[in-house]
Amino acid sequence: MNIQAYMGDRNERPLDRIIEGGGFASLFRTFACVGDSLASGEFETLDEAGGKSYHDLFEHSWGQYMARAMGSRAYNFSRGGMTAKVYMESFADEMDFWNPEKASQAYIMALGVNDISMYLREGWPIGSLEDVKPDWRDNGKTFVGYYAAILQRYKAISPDAKFFLLTLPVDPERPAERVPLEEEHGRLIRALAERFSNTYVIDLRQYAPVYDRAFKENFYLNGHMNPCGYILTAKMLISYIDYIIRHNMDDFREAGLIGTPFKNARA
Repeated sequence: MNIQAYMGDRNERPLDRIIEGGGFASLFRTFACVGDSLASGEFETLDEAGGKSYHDLFEHSWGQYMARAMGSRAYNFSRGGMTAKVYMESFADEMDFWNPEKASQAYIMALGVNDISMYLREGWPIGSLEDVKPDWRDNGKTFVGYYAAILQRYKAISPDAKFFLLTLPVDPERPAERVPLEEEHGRLIRALAERFSNTYVIDLRQYAPVYDRAFKENFYLNGHMNPCGYILTAKMLISYIDYIIRHNMDDFREAGLIGTPFKNARA
């Protein structure tokens, strides 16, 4: 057995190795997916007149495909069209997502697409790290402030949990006005990961395939993903988390104790 195959290679990039099954990501027995339509397995359908309908089918979400591959339990803390603002101001309370009984060992956060749309449509501010305060109740009323508040609240519920923050993949068909905002989103996500403990970036903008016309012909149904697209996303997220674990093994040494009453007194 070549043990080096299971250890971090400094020349390896996050998605060089696509994992079949759950890989080391399987150490998380519960995880929550905080997001919008893509986190909800949303399908976009057209009627005979070209009218669009949107359907959240959680069983096809990347989170549930991940859970089936990992043998774990996933919570869909998501809904199509979700923004960080709505999540914090009403949605999470309405859906009982702050319930400690739903505390998870890991949280995957995938918000920002609709927040950027709201900025372009209404001028709602993206914000900066200055909007993030020690007490989430004092955070600024911006995307960054609300996004960080979500993270902070779940950290209070599950203090030792691991957090994985997604950047937005490159889509050359997006309007040009969105590009600098998506780049800024990625910069802010990376800055938040540096600010909070146990927090990592899944940088789809840098390492995921480009979501170009050829990609969409295979993995999209109209404006959202098809089942193969959600399965592919699940494979990428599992593989990226496996990569993060293999390259930070000491960070995950005690991950099996997350959410248990047991602690390890380390020297």
